[in-house]
Amino acid sequence: MGRYFGTDGIRGRANKFPMTAEIAMRVGMAAGLSFHRGSHRHRVVLGKDTRLSGYMIENALVAGLCAAGMDVFLLGPIPTPAVAMLVRSLRADIGVMISASHNAYHDNGIKLFGPDGYKLSDEIEERIESMLDDDIEMALADSDGLGRAKRVDGVHDRYIEFAKRTLPRSMSLAGLRIVVDCANGAAYKVAPAALWELGAEVVAINDEPNGFNINKECGSTHPLGLQKKVHEVRADIGIALDGDADRVVIVDENGEIVDGDQIMALIAESWQQNGRLAGGGVVSTVMSNLGLERFLGGMNLQLHRTKVGDRYVVEHMRAHGLNVGGEQSGHIVLSDFSTTGDGLVSALQVLACIKRQNKPVSEVSKKFEPVPQLLKNVRISGGAPLEDTQVKQAIDEARDRLGKSGRLVIRPSGTEPLIRVMAEGDDQKLVETVVDDLVTVISQARNAA
Repeated sequence: MGRYFGTDGIRGRANKFPMTAEIAMRVGMAAGLSFHRGSHRHRVVLGKDTRLSGYMIENALVAGLCAAGMDVFLLGPIPTPAVAMLVRSLRADIGVMISASHNAYHDNGIKLFGPDGYKLSDEIEERIESMLDDDIEMALADSDGLGRAKRVDGVHDRYIEFAKRTLPRSMSLAGLRIVVDCANGAAYKVAPAALWELGAEVVAINDEPNGFNINKECGSTHPLGLQKKVHEVRADIGIALDGDADRVVIVDENGEIVDGDQIMALIAESWQQNGRLAGGGVVSTVMSNLGLERFLGGMNLQLHRTKVGDRYVVEHMRAHGLNVGGEQSGHIVLSDFSTTGDGLVSALQVLACIKRQNKPVSEVSKKFEPVPQLLKNVRISGGAPLEDTQVKQAIDEARDRLGKSGRLVIRPSGTEPLIRVMAEGDDQKLVETVVDDLVTVISQARNAA
């Protein structure tokens, strides 16, 4: 993680370093210069979610991109996976998404996609980052080579049709009552429309963004409102997206949560039975539950683990020829369809399984019993508590206590000033004790720093 880029692009509090208009403009300049590929008119697709600060950052990026000689196609509020899709569909040189994903409205971020629709590699991000503090003005376009910016109509329809085509042509969602929580975010138009066009009865909630309410007590990180609505309207299923709709959490007809691990298990089993699953396994991160690993092992499938971040999941999928991957948080990557996490497309695959089996969501989606797992965060303000000798010793002792039947993951957050402490194992009390003890030791080291 560099000075600007974290695990998922650049992210921070809007109008504070590094999410200022000045830096956004320089990101536009640097990214534009990095993707000049010949003498043709270069183009960028630029989307955003519904945060108030999106207006400021959008205009700053447009200025920088046009200064680098790039024509900018403004998509307006649209899901992150739609930007990734439209990069390829419109033969653009870069895709840019302005979003802080599941964070509150006061944060924002910049995600970059290459011409192939994939998030940029560490190497390309490092090259762009190295340009941000350099004098790059001399490399910008001449007066007659500046870019233009224009709004593009019909992008919502393109994405809706793309999402619908991921289902078999003959499949209808008729007979299903679906509650979709749009998180007051980027999918507030496209998600309800796509589900309705596929034949479902749709109840949309949190679909009235005002610039401040994105992810506010709603969406995939706050599904309580969705659970209540599913009960209230007696829905068959609830679908919760996050602010930029690249992740999804499902709620069954009883109001129970179906997380990303269960979704991956369901899709992997279905695709394995249909002969569609590639690579003999699934890719997830170190945070996925041990229960998922055991479930896949029962089908002679392997769980490949990566660092946290859907970008690393995708890189491993591409390198090893797998087509199902994701994160427990609900980033699900189905590379037969998408180059990044897509909450709507993943939800449609779950709905396809439900329609084929003609059973309640609770029966279809509960594929394994999760191993007791606990995650706690320790907020840090500086220093490196994980380098402390006592912390290192405590981590080694914790791993010994969990033994071979458990796992321990300690990692700094890539998007917030936090140390994440996660443990899992068959003994829930032991897991809780291990996490609490480590949180105490890390907090003491933080305070002493």
